[in-house]
Amino acid sequence: MRRVALVTLVVGDYDEAISFYTEALGFRLVEDAPRPDGSRWVVVEPGAEGGGTGLLLARAKGDGQRARVGDQTGGRVGFFLHTDDFARDHARMAAAGVTFLEQPRHEPYGTVAVFQDLYGNRWDLLQPAA
Repeated sequence: MRRVALVTLVVGDYDEAISFYTEALGFRLVEDAPRPDGSRWVVVEPGAEGGGTGLLLARAKGDGQRARVGDQTGGRVGFFLHTDDFARDHARMAAAGVTFLEQPRHEPYGTVAVFQDLYGNRWDLLQPAA
């Protein structure tokens, strides 16, 4: 079996990113290990049970990477968070201060709303159609 295990997300600060992804989005912190160069290997995954693709939260280094924080996909939705209960997760995330850029809508492929992370990256919260 092959799968994408990790996707790198360039962030401004490790601790603020960990806080947002674990508290506001409900991800679990899988690993937070210091590296010899002073960086950290930080991995978060959606849900408490694991599985799915993890995010490697990589602190931006240098002007080029810092310029990409929050705009890694040129303003397009670049990340898709699937849920089995849209109403529950939408309400919990909104209560935690997550910014939704639109009202939930029903599409042939499911219920969806675009939100942004703490840096401005766009995500879909999506409950796929049955």
